[in-house]
Amino acid sequence: MEYDLPTAAQPLKIGTRGSPLAVAQAHETRARLMAAHDLPEDAFAICVIKTTGDDRTLIDADIALKTIGNKGLFTKEIEEAMLRGDIDIAVHSTKDMPVEQPDGLVLDVFLPREDMRDAFVSVNHAGIAELPQGAVVGTSSLRRRAQLLAKRPDLKVVEFRGNVQTRLKKLNEGVAEATFLAMAGLNRMDMGVHATGAIAVDDMLPAIAQGTISIERRADDLRARDMLAAIHDVAAGQQMAAERAFLAALDGSCETPIAGLAVLEGDQIWLRGEILKPDGSQVFTGERRGPIADGAAMGIALAEELLGQAGPDFFEAVVSG
Repeated sequence: MEYDLPTAAQPLKIGTRGSPLAVAQAHETRARLMAAHDLPEDAFAICVIKTTGDDRTLIDADIALKTIGNKGLFTKEIEEAMLRGDIDIAVHSTKDMPVEQPDGLVLDVFLPREDMRDAFVSVNHAGIAELPQGAVVGTSSLRRRAQLLAKRPDLKVVEFRGNVQTRLKKLNEGVAEATFLAMAGLNRMDMGVHATGAIAVDDMLPAIAQGTISIERRADDLRARDMLAAIHDVAAGQQMAAERAFLAALDGSCETPIAGLAVLEGDQIWLRGEILKPDGSQVFTGERRGPIADGAAMGIALAEELLGQAGPDFFEAVVSG
């Protein structure tokens, strides 16, 4: 080993956003590194970095993320800090991560995947089917909006941002009848009790990589590479290879609703994908099954199949429409 392990005097600096979920994910990463390398807690320092997507003005005003650009909203400032050497690694929700990394950075470590399903959250209703005609539903997710409108075009969908407590407060105030969160986030914060119910993936295919934590590092940092290798979950990595290849091949705009899920079945992988128009008026779906080693190739093939169904002008129409 050509490097020293971190100590209290020279801790490994873990970068994260400041949201409760992001900090919980950083704590999980730290705990796994402590256990894997038999290190004390003070050998690690959690460094909170504010990103563009964390701007309270935008959150409180329920500004739609698409109006300020989704890509890099929750990562840019953290990655800049890592490239400067202010932090050593960064912990992310993988679904927030662009498929292309900045030069000099690598994203190749994933923690075991949590529940990938969406949570339906409502004070008065048990599920989507129980929502009354014309009910107001809040979400900031283009994917969830499109999937919901494809099933229930009668519903009114409004922009809805903020942490779990903020969204619950809005529901209690009657701003909306229901909203959605990720089951994984609720579980990681021990707040699963707030989910009215988990939505089956057959009813609402999740976002690419939903439920998965990824850890980013500098490409030339051998210490971080080797330390992180000890906590990498192979199964999650195999799922991400297929799902993120599907996303990359679509090359969709940040205004394009895209969903996908890879499931391991023995030595096989089952990949499902979906692209939609934002208003839910068109939905194109497909799936692939094959050897796990072919996951990335399957992702590309499935993307090409859906693009063939949708036609060459689909993404252009989505952006302009």
